[in-house]
Amino acid sequence: MKQRVAIDMDEVMADPYEKLIRLYEEEYGIPIDRSKLPGRYLEEVVHPDHRSAIRRYLFAEDFFEDLLVMPDSQEVVREMQDHYEVFIVTAAMEFPDSFGPKYRWLQRHFSFIHWRNYVFCGDKSIIKADYMLDDHAKNLETFSGEAIIFSSPHNAYETRFPRVNNWQEVAERFLSNQ
Repeated sequence: MKQRVAIDMDEVMADPYEKLIRLYEEEYGIPIDRSKLPGRYLEEVVHPDHRSAIRRYLFAEDFFEDLLVMPDSQEVVREMQDHYEVFIVTAAMEFPDSFGPKYRWLQRHFSFIHWRNYVFCGDKSIIKADYMLDDHAKNLETFSGEAIIFSSPHNAYETRFPRVNNWQEVAERFLSNQ
């Protein structure tokens, strides 16, 4: 029986940061100082009067539709499926309008993953798998399997979990001994 790997979508497979930064800079004409991002969320770096804009972008009905694919994620996930049972686990409940766009994004960019392996949830503590790859420590804290944090600016100083910085490191961790 294959081991099960739960993979988060946003900030792991899909890149919302670049779109959020682009939307913010287009709307306000103020460049984001990326050197201030490590250890912080984007809302903490923008002008205090503009913090609600980040949430507004995230709650837009089409926000998740056209996110960039994280480099090498498609190839690595495709190969992982040969050795693991792969599930995409995304906390979509916070953004209810994201269901359709996230589903279409997965179908467009990861069509080789069956729709039965998509898990749209609110609290990831219900997920039962051998491994979970996520950018949010809060999702990994309650996970009963091996929790692995995927690097994102906001988790730069998180040290409680083994870390992967990119999809090549994911491949090394999951495929090097296969």
